[in-house]
Amino acid sequence: MAEGSSSHYQVLRVAVTATDKEIKVAYRKAARMAHPDHGGEAETFRRVTLAYETLIDPQRRAEYDRRYASGASGVSQPRPGDYSGESAPGPTTNIKRPQAQRNTAGDPPVYVPGFEDPNEVPLISAAEAARQVHGIPRKRGIFGAEARIQREMRTVQLISRQVLTAIPAARLINGLRSPSDNNHIDHAVLSGYRLALVGSMLLPKGAYAWDGQSLRHGGRSVAPPQLAHIVRHMQEIFPELNVTGWVVLHSPDGNLHEPVIDQYGKGQSTHNPVEVVNGAGLARGLKQFLSSGPAPNTVVVPVLARLLRGMH
Repeated sequence: MAEGSSSHYQVLRVAVTATDKEIKVAYRKAARMAHPDHGGEAETFRRVTLAYETLIDPQRRAEYDRRYASGASGVSQPRPGDYSGESAPGPTTNIKRPQAQRNTAGDPPVYVPGFEDPNEVPLISAAEAARQVHGIPRKRGIFGAEARIQREMRTVQLISRQVLTAIPAARLINGLRSPSDNNHIDHAVLSGYRLALVGSMLLPKGAYAWDGQSLRHGGRSVAPPQLAHIVRHMQEIFPELNVTGWVVLHSPDGNLHEPVIDQYGKGQSTHNPVEVVNGAGLARGLKQFLSSGPAPNTVVVPVLARLLRGMH
């Protein structure tokens, strides 16, 4: 807790989603332990106080979360896997920096916070955090249940075989309830500080066109799952993450390259955070998105725990 590299959340030992009440309780406990009058260190007590003053103020906390999520919260609070060299050079200071940081996506998972402290009660067990796949597609309703389960199982198999094997820290959570309404989120993939929400459709082969707003096939419009508002809400809930949405189109015969999807006009008139892709596009896009984030070999335990609580 006394390490200068700890974030405010780590200093108080609270999740990034902690409420004001939880922050106050954590602060009182940390302050008692860190106070010099009780055998603590002045520097540790100063960090505890700074963390509390920042996180208990809504405006200061929001600003801190934005900087923390973008990796710009200052050299005293890097995230795991970030370059941790010297601070910015002065006019006459020369320091060596790596030409390019090695991508850590294929490295063994690092858990934040870890499970080493026997005095800490973890949010979830180490065994549960180590599992890469959580939950299963659930049968919802009567009509169309067979087709829904079929496409969701295809998505699970695709992500498990082509994404989770490449990124050991990635965690697939199936069968979530949307925080925005009573709808469902078929799948969520968490790796480091990036989160992908995934929906699916089972459509005939052919050529489709996606412009960022509408999906068209043979002159008619096909309505994809409405993920955009859920992605935006999840982004508000997890400000430290980069949240995106993906809709994968499966073909009846399982060909990952079908249907063919032409991407055009995107970025001109929409800021839709959702991509529409075929199976091959999902595997390629998810791996690129998750592995290019900060510390992709990190399992952020508080985020994973909260996602697991949202499973059906």
